Amino acid sequence: MRNRLAALALVPLLVGTGAAAHAKPHHDADPTSVGVRLVDAPLERRDDYRAHIYIVDHLNPGDTIERRIEVTNYSPSARDIALYPGAAFVDKEGFLFGDGRADNELTEWITLDETEVRLDAESRTRVLARITVPDDATSGEHYGVIWAEAGDRHEPHANVHNVARSGIRVYLSIGAGGEPPSNFELDDLGAKRTKDGQPVVSARLRNTGQRALDLRGELTLTDGPGGLSAGPFPVEITTLAVGDDRVVELPLDAVVPDGRWTAKLTLTSGKVDRESTATVVFGPALVESSAAVGPGTMLGISGLVALLAVGALGVVAYRRRDRTG
Repeated sequence: MRNRLAALALVPLLVGTGAAAHAKPHHDADPTSVGVRLVDAPLERRDDYRAHIYIVDHLNPGDTIERRIEVTNYSPSARDIALYPGAAFVDKEGFLFGDGRADNELTEWITLDETEVRLDAESRTRVLARITVPDDATSGEHYGVIWAEAGDRHEPHANVHNVARSGIRVYLSIGAGGEPPSNFELDDLGAKRTKDGQPVVSARLRNTGQRALDLRGELTLTDGPGGLSAGPFPVEITTLAVGDDRVVELPLDAVVPDGRWTAKLTLTSGKVDRESTATVVFGPALVESSAAVGPGTMLGISGLVALLAVGALGVVAYRRRDRTG
């Protein structure tokens, strides 16, 4: 009978646009943080997980949409929380934020029915965000963030002022007619062991569509030495720009045994799903399989502990998170 690594996977953290992508569970929240989450998602995007986390839509010039957002104060004391739109952009490095309250074309279209709220300790409220696209709006995809920001009260001459903020990303496509297509390619699964002895699974991703993508899915290893298998392990990748072509890497714990495995990686963004399966080989340090591994973005996978019949085998992965300063 095939042996299996009994994975005890921890809950993965969702990708954030600052301190958090949305309000954290109350028991897990940093008491100095402020949380914000999207309450509404368009009915036609109910099967698109991104639309439940971020504002993702396609609008014609002259259109208006509204979204409710929930703001949470995790502090043990009352706080004043500022709400405002900020600029963002997407490039080879992913989804990046403008400094402070930097603006762009999209931020001019966003209004909030409250720009500052005072929240009691460990309380929350809801605010309405409205995006009104002018008739002369530039066609293409626009990026921004709706921020919730709380600063500590401090003396005027204090040297340090702590600010906590978190936000909801906005991916807004503008243009007459239907929404531009989303698409990506996934292939070239490979493996190597680094000079430090760490095994790495790699894959090549290409955004062949006309919208930026945030990907999630899972990796499974089967048919390993002695019939071992492991996973599935959750994967998150943010953000793949239009035209981006990169190799992404998934590092595993050094105790993963050398030998031949079957790796299966499935990823989805919105309603687009892709899958790739290949035989990969973990060998001595610096020996790679046939697929070349170049510099790339690390796949985000939750920490996990895998148990073998003869002992514990820990498999730990790390993921890249967008953070503000």
